[in-house]
Amino acid sequence: MKIEGVSARTLEDTRGEETIKVFVKTSFGLFEASAPNGKSTGKYEAPSYKKSLSGDIKKLKEISDYFSKLKIEKFDDLEKIEELATEFVGANTMFALESAILKALAFEQEKSVWQLINPKTKKTPQFMGNCIGGGKHSQGKKVPDFQEFLVVCEDPKIMHEIQQAAKKFLEKQDENFEGKKNDENAWQTSLNEKEVLEILKRLKEKFDFNISLDVAASSFYSRKKYKYQNPVLERTQEEQFSYMKSLAEHFEIFSIEDPFEEQDFESFAELHKACHKTIIVGDDLTTTNPKRLQKAIEEKSISGIIVKPNQIGSLIKVKEVCEMADKNHIKKIFSHRSGETSESILADLAVGFQAEYLKCGIAGTGREEKINRILEIKQEMKK
Repeated sequence: MKIEGVSARTLEDTRGEETIKVFVKTSFGLFEASAPNGKSTGKYEAPSYKKSLSGDIKKLKEISDYFSKLKIEKFDDLEKIEELATEFVGANTMFALESAILKALAFEQEKSVWQLINPKTKKTPQFMGNCIGGGKHSQGKKVPDFQEFLVVCEDPKIMHEIQQAAKKFLEKQDENFEGKKNDENAWQTSLNEKEVLEILKRLKEKFDFNISLDVAASSFYSRKKYKYQNPVLERTQEEQFSYMKSLAEHFEIFSIEDPFEEQDFESFAELHKACHKTIIVGDDLTTTNPKRLQKAIEEKSISGIIVKPNQIGSLIKVKEVCEMADKNHIKKIFSHRSGETSESILADLAVGFQAEYLKCGIAGTGREEKINRILEIKQEMKK
């Protein structure tokens, strides 16, 4: 495949903030892809743009002609794209650029994007959907300190039913509940994490699903203490460990993401050792970065990893992370961001890299596109 030109422009994400859309022109037409924006970002994530969004758009225009010299025939040829462009643009731009190129290549070869990565796979990931929200994704004077209370389920219709059932509980138990949703289309509540977990525990009596948490502990960690606001209290590292362990056991938590701050590999490892039935997941800890994943493997810190392609800005490194995870029996959870677009390629990547789970919300613009794409892929696999 020969690239005839590359360009880009801005568009709004689901939060109304600017992100990037990239266009790749080939002899087969014009192909486009966009990148999401994260709000809860780890300090070790790659910068979204080299200097600015507008700067990246300008740089792509300046180097557009150089892409025509590259021959792209398979997924691994994206390394050529990265060698050319990584010096000039940031992670969001690289993700959108590589995604558009994969779409163009798939079209030319009459395949789906997931087939460029692994044409033989017959597996699609289970869904993880943010049902009730807190932390940085929610607005209000009083919200849960934990960022996400997720349901894990194979059927998106059941996830939607669970969320609607959760609304009825919130209406009864939260006097401040207004029926509003947050950045990720999860219910906003003033209840604390234990009260939310009690609701989900009740819902498990009726529905078949698992409960997962994204604690995002770095967001409320300061001066060696975990500073909770709902209710107001401080926990030491030891107290945070005991609290996480007790929640995992009492509520039979399926997975816990970022239960400690983003540099505490040791506490992750202790919880991993203590909670055999719970997947301990790194996100801010690992930031889809092979070097940080290697450290987590050496320290035996995690049994699951969040994969966010625009967190590292290299689909070649995403492949490396997935291969490392597979080799070390670490579950892969491909994840959306809080500021999403209608882009659906995340679903293809999750299938291609044989992710066990896809964290993509429950409903709403920017979430449903990923869910629907998984359902389409299931049909493609039957042909």
